[in-house]
Amino acid sequence: MPSFRSTVSRAGLAAALLIASSPLALATGELNLYSSRHYDTDERLYSDFEEQSGIKINRIEGKADELLTRMEAEGQNSPADILLTVDTSRLERAKGMGLLQSVESPVLEQRLPGYVQDDDNQWFGFSQRARIIFYDKEKVAEPPRTYQDLADPKYKGMICIRSSSNVYTQTITAALIEHLGEEAVKDWATAVVGNFARDPQGGDTDQLRGIVSGECAIAMSNTYYFGRALRKPVKGLSDDVAKIGWVFPNQDTIGAHMNLSGGGVAKHAQNKENAIKFLEYLASDQAQQYFSAGNDEYPAVPGVGISPSVAQLGFFKPDDVDASAIADNVPAAQKLLNEAGWK
Repeated sequence: MPSFRSTVSRAGLAAALLIASSPLALATGELNLYSSRHYDTDERLYSDFEEQSGIKINRIEGKADELLTRMEAEGQNSPADILLTVDTSRLERAKGMGLLQSVESPVLEQRLPGYVQDDDNQWFGFSQRARIIFYDKEKVAEPPRTYQDLADPKYKGMICIRSSSNVYTQTITAALIEHLGEEAVKDWATAVVGNFARDPQGGDTDQLRGIVSGECAIAMSNTYYFGRALRKPVKGLSDDVAKIGWVFPNQDTIGAHMNLSGGGVAKHAQNKENAIKFLEYLASDQAQQYFSAGNDEYPAVPGVGISPSVAQLGFFKPDDVDASAIADNVPAAQKLLNEAGWK
């Protein structure tokens, strides 16, 4: 995507493209994958990796917190080789719990922009979703252009948004703390609460459905929920997408906040080499295109083509703040949201 900025040099990227685009060397053995990604389209990722590598994937799937608790309880006896999950905060939590290990991979370091990599190479982001503002085109003549604008009193009673316990809310708040400071963000959060159309409830699709139903006029959501409704029928949303407009916030300043989906090698991985091969596969052009075509996400690797449903949303400037910095701010974000009365 042309608007994405990368820390990769042209020479380094060219070399990495050559490596990551080549067929995987046929290996043997297996790989135990713990994943909280719940998308049917990921089946293609797994089957293609198995076919190309000769490595069998054994999957254990569940909610992110359940998998982290399980890995911690299993300790050194954990069969996990890879953890895949959604959101920077969960990846950083896994690191903080001692569930991941640092890995050395020139392919990952060269293919992926620095801002989607953990500082200690314990986790890596492989796909992205922009967290942006959606609005009712009939009711909102002047939609918010920045995240800060959501605090404007003129939007009182208009906003539908996720709860403070949701990781997406926590990470956008954590990112704003990195840019603006805690005091300013606490004032912002308090004002946004004053503009709620209803108490926070449901997922991102429910926020968008709130615009369709007329319950709210403005909502925040990750792009891939809307992209999915453009690509295929989504009950209560797809038939009315024409009434919804969208804004990529803060295009003149910090850019639109990006949520990550990523993974890392488990601390006690018994199949470490195979695990690294799998992560390197996720950074390949083929896998990166699957993330976009199959799940309406933005590739993490610069220059990889995006699906029509994603392209329809348009080009934008992303916030390339370091994901590790956002993760460090999540505890402060949660405290601040609680103090602001954000349920």
